[in-house]
Amino acid sequence: MWTEQINHDPAHTLMNTGSIITGRPSMGSWMLYGLGSEADNLPGFVVLMSSGKGGQMQPIAARQWSSGFLPSRFQGVKFNSVGDPVLHIRTPPGMSASVQRDSIDAINALNRFENQTANDPEILTRISQYEMAFKMQASVPDLVDMSKEPAHILEMYGAKPGDGSFASNCLLARKLAERGVRFIQLYHRDWDHHSGVKANIAIKAEETDRATAALISDLKQRGLLQDTLVVWGGEFGRTPMSQGGDGRDHHIKGFSFVLAGGGIKGGITYGSTDEFGYAAQENPVAVPDFHATMLHLLGIDHKRFTVKFQGMDARLTGISGQVVSDILA
Repeated sequence: MWTEQINHDPAHTLMNTGSIITGRPSMGSWMLYGLGSEADNLPGFVVLMSSGKGGQMQPIAARQWSSGFLPSRFQGVKFNSVGDPVLHIRTPPGMSASVQRDSIDAINALNRFENQTANDPEILTRISQYEMAFKMQASVPDLVDMSKEPAHILEMYGAKPGDGSFASNCLLARKLAERGVRFIQLYHRDWDHHSGVKANIAIKAEETDRATAALISDLKQRGLLQDTLVVWGGEFGRTPMSQGGDGRDHHIKGFSFVLAGGGIKGGITYGSTDEFGYAAQENPVAVPDFHATMLHLLGIDHKRFTVKFQGMDARLTGISGQVVSDILA
């Protein structure tokens, strides 16, 4: 892989939306817009975030899972990794389900009346979100209940359910995939090793490698991997030369992604850097190429998948992007 942006936030934005200009839909929103969700009692696009020890904690803005100029019902929903995944998910004291249902029906009736005049897609979003919130009060507690998970599964992930770790989020991601959630995005922070990279990268590997392998294995043993594309990567890489003696700086010219399942040819490496590891030299893959390939694997032609915005046919891949056919099964 190679990218164009050297700093975290614009590089995140490019990787997630295909553009450094804020206000564009994230790739999860594009997927949900184009393919819909198979889950009717959970959001179709869920974001999970974890952090470990060591390294530097870089902020991640909510616009990274924004729906941009698409209707806001396609934006990602961030679940808390510790405690209740969604605020106010429990029915408040003194409020029965029937009373709550009556309240939502009354609010939605007013919203539908307003929509007859305004014809605003955001009003329809509001209606659908009230309905989704009501359904989630029943579905989310069961989703995060890990008591039914066998001990060997917890051991495989190395997870302590609900502790906010990457391992716990990987297990939750599998449960979300089982329930038909279309796009699940996990962020794990603390990778910005401008110093102390040798010690800190070992910590990161301990936090993520086992759980990542477990997720892929778990999906496979449940027959889900063939229909689930797993992508593991970041917004850019790190320099092959040192920074300050024991660190690495941001680097855009060559870094690696791991892809599994979902129509990917297994057991191969694709592309390489020069002998110094400085720049992608053989079969370099740009961000729009990755997006085009991901869309292709999900059954979408990236050149035809457009939305009118400001008089133009906007698409995730912008005006470029080539499917990397050599990695397809």
